[in-house]
Amino acid sequence: MIFYRRLHLNTVSCVLKNFNSKVSSPMAPIEESKRRAAYQAVDDFVKDGMKLGIGSGSTIVYAVQRIAEKVKNEGLKVICVPTSFQAHQLVVSNNLQLGNLELHSELDVAIDGADEVDSNMTLIKGGGGCQTQEKIVASCANKFVIVADYKKDSKYLGEQYKKGIPVEVIPMAYAPVSNRIKKLFGGQAQLRMAQMKAGPVVTDNGNFIIDWLFPNDISDWNSVNNEIKMLAGVVETGLFVGMANTVYFGLPDGTVKVLRS
Repeated sequence: MIFYRRLHLNTVSCVLKNFNSKVSSPMAPIEESKRRAAYQAVDDFVKDGMKLGIGSGSTIVYAVQRIAEKVKNEGLKVICVPTSFQAHQLVVSNNLQLGNLELHSELDVAIDGADEVDSNMTLIKGGGGCQTQEKIVASCANKFVIVADYKKDSKYLGEQYKKGIPVEVIPMAYAPVSNRIKKLFGGQAQLRMAQMKAGPVVTDNGNFIIDWLFPNDISDWNSVNNEIKMLAGVVETGLFVGMANTVYFGLPDGTVKVLRS
């Protein structure tokens, strides 16, 4: 059983209310592209009786909205396993059946967003600090589906997303891990600092996040990911290599671009 502080509940509730009030008016093109990608992914993959992984981020709001519509209108019965506190609240607020990996360790589909997707369908995730839970849930799913807007579609990592690759670390290890990453691969590794509190960002797991601003000459992301994960104190990276089966990009013209592995 997981307990959350009342302050967190109130904060997320306010965020959801503010989001709903914004999207009730005509959507901006970027929001419409997110909605189209999420809706098509749900329509293509979500079927009755499925166990679903529910990712995190702004695009996932539309995916959960569509799942809720299908449950209500088509009588679908699905179980939703969230990847974060935000995803947990989305599932609950949309009256969907909540599950967890203890009871449902094998999932049919996991639907999630991404900060960037390259031409090989390698992902950067973790802008919201949930990459560890997201990767665990994705690894339990038979299909891992990404939904995103057109700004996340890149030829190579770092082409458009400039905030680096998140690395979740045990708090006492952030300095040695940061130094080791810089020595191994170059670039800069920065402790992510909170915006509305003093001090660093703390993940749902109670850890810190290092954002690695990597050099632009790296291509073997699988080797890089494995080397970073072997460093003492590293919990997980925001590199998702060879995991995504299908990616949906909502485009400015109202269409959806689909990539398949």
